[in-house]
Amino acid sequence: MSNLRTIDVEWQGGMRFQGTGPGGAKCLVDADGKDAVGPMLMLLLAAAGCTGADVVSILEKMQVKLRKYRMQLKGLRAEDHPKRYLSIHLAVTMAGDGLDEAKARRAIELSLGKYLWVMKSLAPDTPVTYDLTLEA
Repeated sequence: MSNLRTIDVEWQGGMRFQGTGPGGAKCLVDADGKDAVGPMLMLLLAAAGCTGADVVSILEKMQVKLRKYRMQLKGLRAEDHPKRYLSIHLAVTMAGDGLDEAKARRAIELSLGKYLWVMKSLAPDTPVTYDLTLEA
């Protein structure tokens, strides 16, 4: 199966787990959030990496030369178990040659609406919103 993804996870003591991907890259997850990012923040990080890759790729196809791309993600979690994300908001800041608001919004909206597979793996009723700031 070419679509099958595998990661090996080994307990490191406490609430720490080390994941190793197929290429050998390692990532530490700490459920206590003391030594590494916790699982729910890791989910936001995965979403940021996913949408970031989409947006950068889309803008490259639009002939934009990015100089800066930064995101801050905020996820509102339910207070009761399973404490899933009820909503996620991205604050996106970017700058680049050939970049305008229309291109930036188009790239973000394509990512969020069509390509963002990390978010599509969550509950379908989790709204994802964004703010955009363009810098010179």
